[in-house]
Order: sequence, then structure tokens, then C-alpha cells
Amino acid sequence: MCKIFAGQDPARYEQITRRLRLNGQSTSIRLERTFWAILDELASSQDMTTPGFMSKLHAEVLELHGEPKNFASLLRCCCLVYLETSGVSPERMMAAE
Repeated sequence: MCKIFAGQDPARYEQITRRLRLNGQSTSIRLERTFWAILDELASSQDMTTPGFMSKLHAEVLELHGEPKNFASLLRCCCLVYLETSGVSPERMMAAE
């Protein structure tokens, strides 16, 4: 059973750091390559840039719950919600890179 997970291309889980401005603040976020691909698709589906989407998300979370304790984890969970609700496969995300 674990071969399907262990055998995946290591590039999928390589960590990538992107520098961006989040509501005017310069920051860096490190996520696995697959999550960046999903976030890029998610932002595009909203007719936004990825940094623009992330800034809007951060502002809305601040308004609803206050400062998120782990924004990178929130982003990963957003990716899962997006996949669950859109039917987009992670494989398609990786093929688009």
C-alpha cells in the first residue's frame, strides 16, 4: 500500500520558498511544490494572482478569527478544500507546471 505514496516523484514534495507581500508586509512562505501548483490554479480560478489571493485570504482570516497561528498550514488546508470542491486532481496541477 505505501508504494503508491513512497514511489511518488520527489519533486512533488520539494519545498519551495516564495517571497511576497501579504497585505503590505514582505514575507516568505515555504510550501511543497504541489501545494504551490494548486494555489496558483486556485488563484487563477478566482481571476487573481497568487499573492493577491493569499493577501485577500489572510485579510479575511484576520477578520473572522484573528491572526492565523500557522498560515502555511492554512494554505495547505485551503488546497485540500479546493480539490474536494472542484474535482481538480493534484496530478493535473503538476502537469501544468
